[in-house]
Amino acid sequence: MVPSPTPFVLRVSDAALADLQDRLARTRLPDQAPEPPWTYGTDVDYLRGLLQHWQHGFDWRGQEARLNAFSQFRVPLHGIDLHFLHVPGEGPAPMPLLLSHGWPGSVFEFLDLIPRLTQPSRFGGDPADAFTVVAPSLPGYGLSFRPGQKRFGVEAIADCLAELMTDVLGYCRFAAQGGDWGAFVASRLGAVHPEKLIGIHINLLAVRRDPATLENPTEEERRYLAELTAFLKEETGYQWIQGTRPQTLAFGLSDSPAGLAAWIVEKFRAWTDNDGTPESAIDRDRMLANIALYWFTGCIGASFHPYYARMHGPWPIPGTVDVPMGYCQFPKEILRPPRSLAARTYTDIRRWSVMERGGHFAAMEQPDALAEEVRAFFRPLREAHP
Repeated sequence: MVPSPTPFVLRVSDAALADLQDRLARTRLPDQAPEPPWTYGTDVDYLRGLLQHWQHGFDWRGQEARLNAFSQFRVPLHGIDLHFLHVPGEGPAPMPLLLSHGWPGSVFEFLDLIPRLTQPSRFGGDPADAFTVVAPSLPGYGLSFRPGQKRFGVEAIADCLAELMTDVLGYCRFAAQGGDWGAFVASRLGAVHPEKLIGIHINLLAVRRDPATLENPTEEERRYLAELTAFLKEETGYQWIQGTRPQTLAFGLSDSPAGLAAWIVEKFRAWTDNDGTPESAIDRDRMLANIALYWFTGCIGASFHPYYARMHGPWPIPGTVDVPMGYCQFPKEILRPPRSLAARTYTDIRRWSVMERGGHFAAMEQPDALAEEVRAFFRPLREAHP
């Protein structure tokens, strides 16, 4: 029997808000090492200011209302209560689009992007380009988490979301878009459920990070190898701890909002197109809404599991992805593999766009540009929409 979704509205208890305030007031910060700020990770002075704003200036109820302005549901699926936004599109035939976030993201990433996809006419676009957006909290993340539930890797997440789109919501075929783990989910769907996919659009490439795969590299491939070498040396510490000892790390981040904020905001700085502070790329309250959702749901340990599964299991994209694919290369993305390498995995690249500005959190940094790229990629595929 196909489960039926039930409407959902988020309201964090007053007691949880008071507990957060108490913990923030009792924060004990480490000393600042005698090197330039951010040399060893999150800057102490920066975090002090962010925590003061979280305690005294941040309006959680306002952010809650932003999320609750969209239609939300929960449905029992694959052993959990899966949370998702389901936002109808305008126009004669909106295309169903699965929108998947990653880590350390959440559905809060998409609140500026969704209206640009569902109601393009509000932003100078054509209603014929509209989508009906389904944006789940990935299993194990945010509002798709409860203590003690089973953990999900990319493979299990993709299967769960495929069932959501087809069996629960009744879409015979659908489009998929994502960055970070969401890009892996979209790619996995294209590889193992191609009959259900109209096409996929991603802003991070799910390709293997193995320098040995590039022999006699071109100039562009050498640029990528240099980026990859630097990334593997300096930027993968979080992957190793999250992928090998996630439970241990979860103790500190589940008990300390300051620790949680420090762990996540360092990624907002490192992975965005900013001038040295993350706020130049993403509004401070947008960042804190995302961090606060991790805090209130207590999901941080479960959110690490795709890293553990990746390090202890097979590569999650079997074979090639043969459905139509579009890609946005933002200049401050974590890694930017060349098209020559991407083509080994994605055999039907229809659109490859090099963007002028933006980074890893494209839906928050550049919602207009990302929405236009998604609309442009799927426009010629709409005749495939049943």
